[in-house]
Amino acid sequence: MSSIPCLRIALTSGEPAGIGPDLLVELAEEPFPHELVAIDDPKLLQARAKRLRKKICLKNFDRAAPPKPKVAGALTILPVPLLASCMPGKLTHHNAPYVLECLKQGGIGCLNHTFSALVTGPVQKSIFHQAGIPFIGQTEFLAKLCKTRDVVMMLASPNLRVALATTHLPLRHVASHIKPQKLQKTLEILHQALKEEWGIPHPHIDVCGLNPHAGEGGALGREEIEVIQPVIKYCQKMGMLVSGPYPADTVFKPLGRTVADVILAMYHDQGLPVLKYQGFGEAVNVTLGLPIIRTSVDHGTALELAGTGQASSSSFRQALMLAVQMAL
Repeated sequence: MSSIPCLRIALTSGEPAGIGPDLLVELAEEPFPHELVAIDDPKLLQARAKRLRKKICLKNFDRAAPPKPKVAGALTILPVPLLASCMPGKLTHHNAPYVLECLKQGGIGCLNHTFSALVTGPVQKSIFHQAGIPFIGQTEFLAKLCKTRDVVMMLASPNLRVALATTHLPLRHVASHIKPQKLQKTLEILHQALKEEWGIPHPHIDVCGLNPHAGEGGALGREEIEVIQPVIKYCQKMGMLVSGPYPADTVFKPLGRTVADVILAMYHDQGLPVLKYQGFGEAVNVTLGLPIIRTSVDHGTALELAGTGQASSSSFRQALMLAVQMAL
């Protein structure tokens, strides 16, 4: 029987003033069976390690060398310099291009097979707006980088998976973005991913309605009648196990979770508050439909915890383990 290959996984810490660098420092202390390449400023990581009273050894990334298992206390690094000085918890928009450059190098490295997967830390969207950069989110940035039109954002915890029909949109724009073709493609991507990457032969997808009570027969909105129901019926004719639309205030009850393999919410705050309440810190954000493997944490930058040693790395570790699982 052949041995498991040693993979090369790219890591980005995201917002440098947040807890992302703390999480990488913590990971650096432990061994890992695959090579981990941090795409970051080495001075940032060393400064954060010193603040956390930890010692880490950073080794420059060698593209020509074969990947080797990570040893305790060390971390391979692909250096990207900060554009401005950085203090834990103190945001500056001057480092917004740095954050995107790290993400870009990770994505390109996956596209050219330098890396087997990309695991990303949390970013702070406000700094991009302050810098005048049209940035919606890492999911959307990577979709554009990979020239992929249709992607699906899904969060998975040990007991629940929630995918989104729309991602980072103002609430007033959600209804106009739920179109039949886009919703159908989302369901197809979900169905395929659960079969191929999660090994579920016949995945069951429950679909939320957009309006309260799933529109209540048109009394509270017609999106369910005119868009969501016809798409569900089409997918059923194609042999997919898709049910709904269900009222969002009941579809997440425990009974529903034992039946559905994933719940498709219509917008960000319809589905993710439930998942994060149920499994915060253990959930993983995974982007489906990309030609690369990308996972991420289920939390934000937690500026108030940066540099304190109190940040939990559980979600980052779960994201790393899922990326490896998907890449093998």
